[in-house]
Amino acid sequence: MIEIIDYQPHHASSFKKLNEEWINQYFEMEESDRKMLSDPQGYILDKGGAIIIATSNGKPVGTCALIKMKDSTYELAKMAVSPEAQGQKIGWKIGVATIEKAKELGADTIYLETNSVLKPAINLYYKLGFKDAEGYCTPYARCNVQMEMKL
Repeated sequence: MIEIIDYQPHHASSFKKLNEEWINQYFEMEESDRKMLSDPQGYILDKGGAIIIATSNGKPVGTCALIKMKDSTYELAKMAVSPEAQGQKIGWKIGVATIEKAKELGADTIYLETNSVLKPAINLYYKLGFKDAEGYCTPYARCNVQMEMKL
C-alpha cells in the first residue's frame, strides 16, 4: 500500500538517494542538484516550498518537491520513484498529492521542466493537467520541455 506524506527531516537521506538514483539513470548530477539534495530544508522548505514523500510499508519510494518561485508561482521538481517501485502508479499518486499541496500553499500556477528523453514522464504530466508553456529554465533541472498548470 502506498501512503503519501509530507516530508520530515528524517527523510533527508531518502530524498537525496531517490533523486540521485533517478538523475543518474538519465543525466549527470550537477552542482545545483547536489546543493538542493544535500540541503532540502534550506533550498526548498525554508523558502516556502514543500516536499511530498510516497512510502510503501513505511519505506520511502518516491518524492516530489514544490519550489517557490515567487508569490503564488511554484515549480514542480525532483519527482523521483525508486527503481523497484516503477510501474505502481506512484508518479500519478505523488503528482496528484503535489498539486493538492500547491493549492494548499496558495499557488495559482505550477511550472515544471522536463526533458524529451523522459517521454513517460511527459505523458504523466499531460494526464495530470499540465500544458506546454513558454520556455524558461531554472538551475534545478536539465530541460528542453517546459510545462505549466494554472490552478
